[in-house]
Amino acid sequence: MCSNYRPSSREQLQQHFGVAPPDSEYKAESYPGYMAPIIRLPKPDALPGDRACALGMFGIVPHWADTKLARQTYNARTETVSAKPSFRNAYKHRQFCVIPAASFYEPSYETGKAERWEIADADGAPLGIAGIWEHKQDGPDGLSLLSFSMLTINADEHPLMRRFHKPEDEKRMLVILRPEQYDEWLTCPAEEAPRLFEPYPSERLIARAAPRTSARAGQQTLLDI
Repeated sequence: MCSNYRPSSREQLQQHFGVAPPDSEYKAESYPGYMAPIIRLPKPDALPGDRACALGMFGIVPHWADTKLARQTYNARTETVSAKPSFRNAYKHRQFCVIPAASFYEPSYETGKAERWEIADADGAPLGIAGIWEHKQDGPDGLSLLSFSMLTINADEHPLMRRFHKPEDEKRMLVILRPEQYDEWLTCPAEEAPRLFEPYPSERLIARAAPRTSARAGQQTLLDI
C-alpha cells in the first residue's frame, strides 16, 4: 500500500497531463493528510480530453468524517471500493481522478529489515495513478475540502511489486494507467471501471533503494512502512 509518493511537477502537469497547474504550491513529497494535485473532469458532463487540475488531501474524507480519517483512507482496494463506507459514494457517483506522480515509495524486506525503495517509470515519464475523489463542504477552517485515494490491486504474481512489504502480507500495487487510458478512466461508468484494474507491466517500471535521510526523517513521522 502506498502512503508516500512524489507528486508530478508543475511542468509535468502541463506537458504530460495537459492541465494547468493549481494556483497554490504543494510539497515535493506527499503523505496522508498532505495536499497534492489530482486531475479530474471539470464538470460531470465534460467531454473526453477535457481535464482540470486541483489540490486535494491525500486520504479520502467523506462528508461525515473528520480529516484525521485521511491517515487510514489513502488507499482503496478495488475489490471492496464499491462497498466500503469511506469510498462507496465516490465510486458510485463516478468521481474518478488521475493522480499525477513522479514516483512512489514502498518498503522492501529482502535484507531482513524494512528499507525504503522508490518506484518510477523506466523512461522517466510521470505516472498516472487511478484514484477516486470526494468533496466535503465543511472542511478545515470552514472551507470546503477536496480529498482523494489511490486504487490498489493484488500483486502476488507481479514480478516487481511482489518484492515489497512484509513477506507474510498480501502483495498490493497501485492501479497505474497508461496515458491513453487517462480520459477513459475519467469518463467510464462505474460498472465498467474494473476492466482498467490491471497490473502495470513490470518492464515499464524501475525500482531503486531510496533510504530516508535523517533530516527528512525528522520532519515526517508517518513512515511508508
